[in-house]
Amino acid sequence: MLWTVYVLVSNSSSRSYVGITKDLDRRLQQHNGELPGGARTTTHGRPWKIGVRYGPFEERGEAQRVEYEVKKRRGADRLVWVPAAPGI
Repeated sequence: MLWTVYVLVSNSSSRSYVGITKDLDRRLQQHNGELPGGARTTTHGRPWKIGVRYGPFEERGEAQRVEYEVKKRRGADRLVWVPAAPGI
């Protein structure tokens, strides 16, 4: 299974959340409290929806590098970021 970097956007506030996963559907359910295991920081701001996804990536390290680059951005910049290197 391949890695995906995702940006969640809150339907109830102006917050966003960036993460990586191998199963985006399951992870979204966790963030929305439908399954156990969501990040504590996403408890507030529910419900969440997927704003954008990057990938897929074969290596976790590659996904983590992209996650880091996306997390450096704020607000809407997280949703429109374009990787500089091909394959990222």
